[in-house]
Amino acid sequence: MSTYAIYHAVIEKIKKKEPLTAQTRLLDIGSGKGELIRQVREKWNLLTFACDYTDKLMEISDQKVEVVDLNTGSLPYADNSFDIVTCTEVIEHLENYRGLFREIYRVLKPQGLVILSTPNLLNIKSRLRFFSFGFWNLFGPLPFDRVQREDTDGHISPIHFFYMVHGLHEVGFSHIEISTDKYQRSSILALSLFYLPIKFLAALSFFKEKSKYQTIQKENLPYVKLINSLDLMLGRTVIATGLKL
Repeated sequence: MSTYAIYHAVIEKIKKKEPLTAQTRLLDIGSGKGELIRQVREKWNLLTFACDYTDKLMEISDQKVEVVDLNTGSLPYADNSFDIVTCTEVIEHLENYRGLFREIYRVLKPQGLVILSTPNLLNIKSRLRFFSFGFWNLFGPLPFDRVQREDTDGHISPIHFFYMVHGLHEVGFSHIEISTDKYQRSSILALSLFYLPIKFLAALSFFKEKSKYQTIQKENLPYVKLINSLDLMLGRTVIATGLKL
């Protein structure tokens, strides 16, 4: 579920596309009640488009919502249609998020901006939960008799930030940047206790990956180094942006 902190972070990313004009076209995937679109409209006069699994949630009377099944269907838009595509707290609900990345790339114009968010698996509380229980924060055991895929109970795909970056790169995005919406105060104490052991063990693993498995390359190194950054060890949500050049 998107929060006001996430919306604020996304708005700050949209500012990178300024100046935004009345001809700027923004698509919000998984638009829900339309809160992000409402905030965008308050700041800029641009054309907004929305799609979701239902059009019953939208609370903006003049905002049309295209109904689409992101697990099985393509986005109902022509190639090179949008200047900005936002997709907040959606991909963790999908069976095939990389397929959606391909569709986003297709509908973006050249120089278009994509902004994504998903729960951060790597904050220290989530790491400790996985170490002790085997499940990340916000990704508990799924019931076998009832899997709700549309609402906030339907987190079926925990997505590590590195694989999100890799998926964006694979479909053609460049200048991919990672940030967070806010730090979790409750993670600061845990990090103060475990920071040095994590850094030491990470250095050993890094050396092994680089020398033995040779999985670390010049292109992916900047993102590998982010794994134990403060943003990812304390951040609640991962915000990713990329450009279609």
